This record gives sequence, C-alpha cells and structure tokens, in this order.
Amino acid sequence: MKQLKECQVTIVGLGLMGGSLAGGLRQRCRSVVGVARRQASVETALHRELVDRGTTDLEEGLAGADVVVLATPVRVILRQLQEIGPLLPADSLLLDLGSTKADIVAAMEGLPPRVQPLGGHPMCGKESSGIEAADPTIYHGATFILTPLERTSEQALGLGRDLAQALGSQPLVLSAARQDFLVGTLSHLPYLMACAMVATADQRTSPDPAAWKIVAGGYRDTTRVAGSDVTMMMDILLTNREPVLGAIETFQERISHLRRLIEGSDEAALRSVLQAIRDERLRMYP
Repeated sequence: MKQLKECQVTIVGLGLMGGSLAGGLRQRCRSVVGVARRQASVETALHRELVDRGTTDLEEGLAGADVVVLATPVRVILRQLQEIGPLLPADSLLLDLGSTKADIVAAMEGLPPRVQPLGGHPMCGKESSGIEAADPTIYHGATFILTPLERTSEQALGLGRDLAQALGSQPLVLSAARQDFLVGTLSHLPYLMACAMVATADQRTSPDPAAWKIVAGGYRDTTRVAGSDVTMMMDILLTNREPVLGAIETFQERISHLRRLIEGSDEAALRSVLQAIRDERLRMYP
C-alpha cells in the first residue's frame, strides 16, 4: 500500500469528527476529499480549508481514493458498508470512526476482497457537533483504537497507525469485543450518568430560582457530556447494549452501597470506602 503522504484520503461525513480529521490530515497526505450530504457542509469545509476538494456525490468523492474514512454515526456506517463496497477502488483502505465496533467489524466482512477494512475509534470529541465545530487539534494526544479483521493486512494496519500518528494520536490495537466492553464502562456509562444527573437536578432543584445561581464547577464538569449529540449517542447505546447494561448494573450496586452507608450513619465504613475511591482516582490522574 502507498505511504500516507502519497494517499488521497476521502472522508465521508463532514461533521465534527470528519471535519476535524480532514483538517488534521491536510498537508500530511497527497489530498483530502470531503463527502457530505449537504452542499453547505462542503462549502464550509472548503472555506475553512479543511479539505482540498468537496462533493455531495459519493461516487465522485471515492474516485481515486487510497484511504476512505467513514465519519458518520454508527448505524449510518452500517448502512454505508452495504452500499459502498462496489464503489471502493482496489487496494484501498476503508477505516471507520464509529464508537462501537462489533457490528461494524462484522459488516466489514462483507466488503469485496480487493478492499482492506480496518475498524477505528478515536477517543476524543466535543459536545458540539457539525462542521462548524470542527477542530483538527481534538485528536492531539488522544488514543486512537484500531480493530483489524483477520483479513486486514499488516500493511493496511500500518497505514492506519500512520494516519493516527499524523493526527497526533496514539494508536492502540484492540479486538472489537474488548474495545466495546471497555468503552461501555469508560465512555458510554459516563454519558448516561451525566444525563441522569441533569434530569435529577431539573426535577429536584429547578423550581427554586436560586439553583442556577449557586451551581458550581463540579456540576458543570460531571454533566458536560450530557450535551453530546443525541443521534450519535442513540446509535452508540443501541449497538453496545450488553456492555452498557452491565456497566449500569455495576454502577447501581456501587451507588446503592453508598446509600446504605449513609442511611445507617456508618461513618467509619463510609469514610473507608470514600478514601479508597479517592486514592484510586489520584492513582488514575496524579
């Protein structure tokens, strides 16, 4: 396969992640082509110099591509994989940015043998969405998970690694099942917790006009991801149901344990549990 600097990279989907990817890869590859549903998104990407060329025609955008990146919501990716196979050039690398991997990797098995498939999931993003929010720096320092199939060649995986590193990310190779299990707890559960906290605050404190005058950084920080795009999160939650449900069950057990300690006024036990949690958090983030 070609080296990244020799490649035309076509990015299908010019939202936050696709637009940011395009901007991050410009001048690090031969050319970046953006494909979007709306002409307005194409024009914005061109105006912001995130892409070298843009189009709303998928076949036109894929012509001559060496690397194709699907930067759309998970269930859109699944539909695109059924349609895109015949349009992909021979020996091209097809990478996705979907946040769950098992269903996508299974669907990639149906791609023509001439195509090299590779699952991808950059662990970064923003709560805002759309090409207007695109920021090429969001990939800097992020872990970029890569999920090769058995049919994925070492050369294709190497090109995927090079792409991640060109963005300033750290590539990490994981199986689909392992990545879905981990992100179910470390990424998808925090979103649901943030949503539950916002709903709780709305129910309990919104009637009091003083509530939003005293809200502090702790609430803002812990509820930040509740502002994420709902369509994207629906796809994530419904394509990663079992790991997410398992994470919810464990969380409910832990919060119920803390509730019992508070109800029983068991100060010693409560202090011990909270101290252990604090120590673990400080080990994670010294």
